Amino acid sequence: MAFLRGVNVGGHRRFRVSLLAKELHDYDVVNVGATGLLVVRNPGSTSAFRADLLRRVPFEVDTVLCNGRELLELHSADPFGDEKPASDIVRFVSVLIELPGHRLPPMPIEIPSGPQWLVRVIGRRKRFVFGLYRRHMKTIGYLGQLDKLLGARVTTRNWNTILSVIRVLEQSRY
Repeated sequence: MAFLRGVNVGGHRRFRVSLLAKELHDYDVVNVGATGLLVVRNPGSTSAFRADLLRRVPFEVDTVLCNGRELLELHSADPFGDEKPASDIVRFVSVLIELPGHRLPPMPIEIPSGPQWLVRVIGRRKRFVFGLYRRHMKTIGYLGQLDKLLGARVTTRNWNTILSVIRVLEQSRY
């Protein structure tokens, strides 16, 4: 699994991740939409794959490589439970790019705090931090504060994107 941070966001740092996946065919890569997320079914050496991947991206990019089993474990833990969120609420997962230099703050964390929160971080499992955000114009700015709040850079994906990856992993019998 390769998470690329900050690609194809608002017309900035754009490139075709689908073409990158084709270029990495020796690793049996599946592109998951335009999300900057690749499922790597035959990674071989992690360091060799990372070097090959980064050589092909046309600009410097933060990358998180993780084992698909980690994502399957997160899914099995059912971090959001069975309750469906309201239509204006989106579930998300942020992946820590590096470990924070300190303990993470107690959760839940609301930004801004109080009943009008736009981002709510509800938990952590290993390198995955998960939560909810409201569909609002200011939300992207608050999601951008997660790095500072958590003391480590993160890359964030919608839970539905993670579920798409889970389906690919399960089909691959990972």
